[in-house]
Amino acid sequence: MALANLPLYTYIYAALLAVGGIIGYANKGSVVSLGAGVASACVLAFGGYSLSSPHSYKTGAYISIVTAVCLTIMMAQRFLSTGKFMPAGLVAVISLFMTGLYGNEIASM
Repeated sequence: MALANLPLYTYIYAALLAVGGIIGYANKGSVVSLGAGVASACVLAFGGYSLSSPHSYKTGAYISIVTAVCLTIMMAQRFLSTGKFMPAGLVAVISLFMTGLYGNEIASM
C-alpha cells in the first residue's frame, strides 16, 4: 500500500537539507555545505515530484532512496570522525529514517 504523504515528507526532507546548507554557508562560509545541501535538495525535490505522479512513482522512490542512503552513509561517516551531532549526526538520523520509509514503500510495490 502506498504511503499517501510520502511526496510531502520528501519535500520537507529536501527543504531541511537546503536550509541546512544555507545555514552552513551563512554561519561558516562553507560553500561545500551550500552546494551539497542545495544539490541534494534539488534531487529530492525531483524525487518528490516523481512520487506525486502514478506514472513515475517507482522512479521517484528509487531516486529518493539512493539519495537518502548516500546521505546516511556520508553524514554518518562525518559524525563518527568529528563526534559532533550537529549537523552531521542529525542529517544521518533523518536520512536513515527516510531510507526506511522509501525502503518500505519499494518493498510494498
